Amino acid sequence: MKIILTHEVSGLGAAGDVVDVKDGYARNFLVPRGFAIRWTKGGEKDVEQIRRARKIHEIATIEQANEIKARLEGTKVRLAVRSGDAGRLFGSVTQADVAAAIKAAGGPDVDKRRVELGSPIKTLGAHQVSVRLHAEVSAKVGVEVVSA
Repeated sequence: MKIILTHEVSGLGAAGDVVDVKDGYARNFLVPRGFAIRWTKGGEKDVEQIRRARKIHEIATIEQANEIKARLEGTKVRLAVRSGDAGRLFGSVTQADVAAAIKAAGGPDVDKRRVELGSPIKTLGAHQVSVRLHAEVSAKVGVEVVSA
């Protein structure tokens, strides 16, 4: 099935890309979550509009991405969450939590969709989180999860 991506999807493409995926993946995952729309001949206007919006929000050059990477890696991020006695969290730390903690720590404004946790953070302590800033630039941010 041919679809138009409306958001960046890891391993698939960026917003405005027209890609072919399996019918079930598009019908059951991408379209219901708003990550994509079905491709139509009239959808070509939408593709141009999505690409223009992406250029506005996108980090334009590798130099800009490297500057933001330096700021991110120099930022100490501390996240206070509720936890039990054994150091296990009630729930887990989400991408949105990490993005908000980076901004609260004085770092740059990061889109939650660009934060990659790897595996869910469910324990207290220090964790490494990756932030995709550009296709070629990724920053590693240390996040310290403490009990609230």
